Amino acid sequence: MAGGDSADVSVCVMSATLRGVEALPITVEVSLSGGIPGIDVIGTRDPSILEARSRVRCAINSAGFEMPRLKVTVNLAPGDVRKSGTAFDLPIAVGILIATRQVNPRIADEALFFGELALDGRVCPGRGEAAYVLLAEKLCGLAVLSDLTELVGPSAERVRLISNLSQLREGLDGLGLAVRGTSGQSPLASTPSSNLDFVDVVDQEMAKRAMVIAASGRHGMLMVGPPGAGKTMLARRMPGILPPLTEEERAEALLVHSVAGQPIEAIARGVRPFRAPHHSISAGGLVGGGRPVLPGEISLADKGVLFLDELPEFANNVLQSLRQPMEDREVRIVRVDGVYTFPCDFQLVAAANPCPCGHLGDPGYQCTCAPSRVQSYQAKIGGPLMDRIDVVCDVARPSSDKVIKGRVGLGTAEMALMVTEARERADWRRSRLDERDLRDPVASAHMGPEALETFEAYARRLCLGGRAIARVARVARTVADVEGHDEVVTGDLVEALGFRSRNMG
Repeated sequence: MAGGDSADVSVCVMSATLRGVEALPITVEVSLSGGIPGIDVIGTRDPSILEARSRVRCAINSAGFEMPRLKVTVNLAPGDVRKSGTAFDLPIAVGILIATRQVNPRIADEALFFGELALDGRVCPGRGEAAYVLLAEKLCGLAVLSDLTELVGPSAERVRLISNLSQLREGLDGLGLAVRGTSGQSPLASTPSSNLDFVDVVDQEMAKRAMVIAASGRHGMLMVGPPGAGKTMLARRMPGILPPLTEEERAEALLVHSVAGQPIEAIARGVRPFRAPHHSISAGGLVGGGRPVLPGEISLADKGVLFLDELPEFANNVLQSLRQPMEDREVRIVRVDGVYTFPCDFQLVAAANPCPCGHLGDPGYQCTCAPSRVQSYQAKIGGPLMDRIDVVCDVARPSSDKVIKGRVGLGTAEMALMVTEARERADWRRSRLDERDLRDPVASAHMGPEALETFEAYARRLCLGGRAIARVARVARTVADVEGHDEVVTGDLVEALGFRSRNMG
């Protein structure tokens, strides 16, 4: 029926549209009928989808097929779901080719199609590949994607790769498999690697200790120190001491980055995400939003590290937007068409100068800032956000003699082992606690009598609130886990209280 035959024909092809980090099933219905030749797309779609008409027409002709000289009506069902993006190019073209009997109609049986078409018939990769494959597993067991896709993994055997529309002449058997190479192994099986090692950071052993404690207990961390002290070097090495990604964590991180259109090669190798947005970022860029609604930096840092350098330079509303996501480990964005939920389980690492010039309290340098400017600068972080940062560490400028001599301290491998052992102790201990104790951070900390008495005295002296008491108890418990103590001793508690200090000078 590729010519001018006029007969009513209707076919259905399975596709999907992205909504947050999910792919919602969409049925692409293609109907051929008599009338003025052309393609009409209906079904609550964004205006951008109308551009598919020209791409599909040119791609079909360039691939050696024939565009029917009939009226083509494309319905994207269900009609009450808004669709956007260019992923419908391929399913629309497949529907037209099946309706005109130019390809075997069995290719649409139990398969989900997704991809943007180039004018020469090539199938181009798009964002959200992981979400499409996940949906295909639930619905039909097979997904057809561009063979330029970076998505390979445990579900690779359920993915068929297509590079050009002309390959459909041979049916699904003519398409490539997602698993490539002679070994048939996915890059997901490889181990993470990084050239960044803490051993390169000289004369910052106290800061390294603080990072071990923060990583062991999943505590938010703030480093305060002058420019050139090594705060950024320390932060960029934090992912190296975190435990390897589990399969579930890796799948979630891959999903978020795929939906956002971000590269996923590093995550596929097991490298935890590291995001360092500039301080000029907007609240929407940090927590997510836009049209279509996309995950923000805190979601792209999911299962990894979010580094906020020059923390006081961030807009106040941007910093305060972190408060609830840090507690819930997910962000909810409300729009007219519903609520979008993105995961944001990240390790927060922040850095700040003690004052606008950066030299307050720095030996050998004189601070030029007026006291009012220093107070205003430090107040930008805000009390509510500081209540959610458990570890505050002073990072002094390293000794020039030690830098020149290249003194070696703790390295990434040694610190990673400390973190792993501390987390294993914490998991074992929590498994032996009942639900009531788990809800009580002081009880679950298991403090010794002397430590508990010291804690009560410091809490009265420092006027600690309920949240502050709970967080100090958690940090003290983490310090004890790092030290291998069954119960929190006074030294563990004093160290935890030292990390609670808000004095940025």
